[in-house]
Amino acid sequence: MKTRSPFLNSIVEYMYRKHYAKSSIETYLGWISAYIHFHDKRHPASMGDREVELFLDDLILTKNVAARTQATALNALSFLYKHILDNELTLNLNFIKSNRQQKLPVVITPDEVSLLLSNLHKRHHLVASLLYGSGLRVMEAVKLRVQDIDFDYKCIRIWNGKGNKHRIVTLAQELIPMLKNQKTSLGWFLNN
Repeated sequence: MKTRSPFLNSIVEYMYRKHYAKSSIETYLGWISAYIHFHDKRHPASMGDREVELFLDDLILTKNVAARTQATALNALSFLYKHILDNELTLNLNFIKSNRQQKLPVVITPDEVSLLLSNLHKRHHLVASLLYGSGLRVMEAVKLRVQDIDFDYKCIRIWNGKGNKHRIVTLAQELIPMLKNQKTSLGWFLNN
């Protein structure tokens, strides 16, 4: 495991206490660490708006990052200054914005989805169908519980999803028989 400074460890502890997702913690920590290293390991408390602007400019000028990447770095630094150092950045930072073209997402057709699902091992078919048919995120599908599925209203309740938010998604009619079969199998397994 990589050794971190006490300062970075305190950020990790704060984020865990506030129930941030592990991936968010790792992402923010990476950007905060990159910011500190960019400024020759100066402590962020001794820096402010100007140093943040220089760092964000460098991301564009030398690394040619996408707008989203630059925005993520800015969010991490805003978090650092607001919640850790209690010294918010100004709202009108003056830095070079990324003009790199955003990549268009690749969308597969319904026929391609059918082909993909028909070629999956049956062990993964139901989970993949939930991802596609009900729009679940991977971790939502992994954490799905039987009591979260409402067959009568054809919906699934998601608890503490992305951003620690709850939501309800529709349950695809075609998945009901497979889910009921899974529920029956699981019930047998848990009772024996």
